Amino acid sequence: MPVISKFYGIVIRMLFIRSFAAHFHAIYQDRELVVGIAPLRIIQGDAPGRVADLVLEWAAQHQQELLQAWHRLSGAQQPNPIAPLE
Repeated sequence: MPVISKFYGIVIRMLFIRSFAAHFHAIYQDRELVVGIAPLRIIQGDAPGRVADLVLEWAAQHQQELLQAWHRLSGAQQPNPIAPLE
């Protein structure tokens, strides 16, 4: 699963699975969130509230880039890196 961004100890990864809607994985320590891109929402997992807030804030800022990354993966191409939350 390619890493597309890292910030504040959170690693953002994306794996294309044809039967799933566009989503990404946010890993923080031993916790993982699965986040839908359109609409932007937590689908599965748990993380401390502040971590979930940071992930959703970052995703809102980069929603179009996330959709482009999903599209690239659907064509068997590597996604472009996405800037971290600052």
